[in-house]
Amino acid sequence: MTAVEVAQSTNRERRSVLPLPLRLAGRQMRAGFDGFIIFMLCVALGVMVITGVGTLADSLNLGLERHGRTILGGDIAISRMHTRANAEERAILDGVGKISETATMRIMAKLPDGSDQMLAELKSVDGAYPLAGRLELSGGASLPDVLRDNGAAVEPILLERLGLKVGDKITVGQAQLEIRAFIEKEPEGLVDRLTYGPRVLVSIATLQNTGLIQPGALVRWRYALALGPDRETPKDLMDAHEALKAGLSNGGFTIGDRRDPSPEIRKTLDRLRQFLTLLGLAALIVGGVGIANAVAQFVDRRRRTIATMRAIGATSRQIFAAFLAQILAIAAIGIAIGLVAGTLIPAVLQAQYGHLLPLPTELTVSPMSLAAAAGYGLLVSLLFSIWPLGRAEQISPAVLFRDEVGNTGGLPSLAIMIATGGLALALAVIAILSADTSKIAIYFCAALVVVLLVFYALGLAVTWAAGKIPRSKLPELAIAIGNIGSPGGLTRSIILSLGAGLSLLVAVALTDASLVEELNGKLPENAPDYFVLDIPKTEISTFRDNILAKVPSATVKEAPMLRGRLIKLGDRPVESIKAPPDAEWVLRGDRGITYSTEVPDGSRVTAGEWWPADYGGEPLVSFEVDLAKLLNLSIGDTVTVNVLGRNITARIANLRELDWDSLSINFVMVFSPNTLAGAPNNMLATIALPDNVDIKQEAALAKSVAQSFPTTTVIRVRDAITAFNDVFEKIITAIRIASGVTLLAGALVLAGSLATAQRRRILEAVILKALGATRRRILLAHAIEYMLLGLLTAGFAIVLGTMSAELALSQVIDVPFFFSFQAVLEAIGLALGLILIFGGLGTWQVLRARPVPYLRSQ
Repeated sequence: MTAVEVAQSTNRERRSVLPLPLRLAGRQMRAGFDGFIIFMLCVALGVMVITGVGTLADSLNLGLERHGRTILGGDIAISRMHTRANAEERAILDGVGKISETATMRIMAKLPDGSDQMLAELKSVDGAYPLAGRLELSGGASLPDVLRDNGAAVEPILLERLGLKVGDKITVGQAQLEIRAFIEKEPEGLVDRLTYGPRVLVSIATLQNTGLIQPGALVRWRYALALGPDRETPKDLMDAHEALKAGLSNGGFTIGDRRDPSPEIRKTLDRLRQFLTLLGLAALIVGGVGIANAVAQFVDRRRRTIATMRAIGATSRQIFAAFLAQILAIAAIGIAIGLVAGTLIPAVLQAQYGHLLPLPTELTVSPMSLAAAAGYGLLVSLLFSIWPLGRAEQISPAVLFRDEVGNTGGLPSLAIMIATGGLALALAVIAILSADTSKIAIYFCAALVVVLLVFYALGLAVTWAAGKIPRSKLPELAIAIGNIGSPGGLTRSIILSLGAGLSLLVAVALTDASLVEELNGKLPENAPDYFVLDIPKTEISTFRDNILAKVPSATVKEAPMLRGRLIKLGDRPVESIKAPPDAEWVLRGDRGITYSTEVPDGSRVTAGEWWPADYGGEPLVSFEVDLAKLLNLSIGDTVTVNVLGRNITARIANLRELDWDSLSINFVMVFSPNTLAGAPNNMLATIALPDNVDIKQEAALAKSVAQSFPTTTVIRVRDAITAFNDVFEKIITAIRIASGVTLLAGALVLAGSLATAQRRRILEAVILKALGATRRRILLAHAIEYMLLGLLTAGFAIVLGTMSAELALSQVIDVPFFFSFQAVLEAIGLALGLILIFGGLGTWQVLRARPVPYLRSQ
């Protein structure tokens, strides 16, 4: 053997190192990615959404961690309702680090003449404030100069609402405050909030001057601690945290540190991330229809190639592996594009809207978020690829001796069907297990499967029905119905791709409409018009007489009100309890509590007995029945609550059913009067006005209450609902945008379907032209076809979207369903618009084709 022959043999051996399927895949891919652009875009779009949501959440969470000291106002923060730290507790705090004391409470900020007022939040600070971060005031003003001698800094919205400017005065309690600056930036304003009202910043001395600090007043005392530059390590922080926890164990304080400055915000971010990830997964699955179409078309174009490979000895497994390798390579490109685009989303948002974000962001790329997005992309690509790819096994060498148009329909092999089912199950299991609320994830996955199956079946049914309809005498209508009933037509692709996206949009729109209707609609019967807080207990009779003197037919109800924090359920500390999501709020932070000799209005005892009016035995409590079930509490169990710095253990005597929707006075826990005997408290009252009271009379009544009882806080129910709506609208807008991505995925699938059918459409058009059809008739035939498909798709999307919204509202949100015609019209408009736009572009290409040159080229 010559040297040349040895070298050639060695090169052949080197080239044979790769398995045969990979070498075949490499040769096939030399022709480029023709027909797979839509495939890659569908994968990239879904992966981009999931990556973007994950990366943004990671960036916000990292911002929480790295800026925890600024957000919290120190290394550690402790807080308690009602009671200021006593000398012993203050000594424990002083032993840990430098302290800044603040007090926060709801107030009514009033004009000096009493002509107008608004709900606000008073925050009083000491000379050490702020320990961390920077407070920015207008004009670069100094905080000590602004706050001296009853001075105040306020948020700009208060100036706007009350028509004030810097230098004007407002009345708070019994004091007049001069506004000397407005707040531009507050370091810990994100976590140190009690209400939606604007902030009024004053000194501790000014707070005393207002007369608002009375026994039982709803004031939260907060202490921020800085450990110092020599105690920066995580161990120092943990030791300090544990020392405070042990030293103040019976004080009823809530303790947090810079490692997790706002658990509630973090939890909200995690839940929003999971929900938006599910929407991204929906977009990815809708795009899977485009993936399946692209793979089916790919297999159809390679029929002769597959037949030739089978004829020269290639096995079905080798052919499947070779084609699967190509699909995976193309999917990997789409995933890579989606990952890159998704990681850019936080940077773009920070650059464009960083000043509007509620949290500081630290741009980061989490391997877990990238892996999750890539994993979802790969699973969906395989799920929608292997079924049409498996049909390649049915192509035999005989295709070489028949016409190119053959049948590759039917079911693939059993192994392919099992693999498809396994991939679908794995996708659902991962989505459910990764969700914080598995119930929502299960409903979401089930609804998505139902929607896809319904629209797939609808596509088949419409195709079959159109084929059975007698031929119309109108040529345009006959051509349109013939195209709809064509086995290789666009019917199934259009209905399936757009139907799923439209159903999701309709469901979101109807859910939004129902929630808005519930919040803005007519208040429940007998619902109060006003809540009045912090009425001194000694003045409650005078308060009631004052209201009835102004409006004799008004209904006034009152109840004692304190704040308490659950410490233990039985012998279990609440910190160790993993409560269901619907009950977590009861264990976190302070809760309103009361006492009563009789069952409160709006409550019904469902188990146990109410205590006698003159009861004087061991402390007893009545607990809300649904929350008791979620927390595994029953009659006879004990709960420990810290009230005014003192732990009180009470036994559950009965369970009550509450009507939360009535907006009346409701408490999770109602104690026997002897339990809280001697505890200083104020009163909470509701005022229900008759229907014949107009807005002027309402305003006069509110003004009278503010003047006669300056330490109270008056909250108009409709104003509170409006404030909530402002926040709710922003959340719904984000969800609508995310849902729109699903429709965009459907539009991509539609574009791919039209591109796939373009060759057949052009051939049909040139034949019609050769037979004398005009452009107008062809255009009209296509318009009728697209209009019919659009109306059918929108109709079923409305039905399924309505059912999904009703299920979500009744089973998850517990809000009455409200049907919105606007949402329906938007769905119909979107369906027709997208189909006509993409169909119009395709028709324009079809009409440009000249019959003679095209027929000669065939």
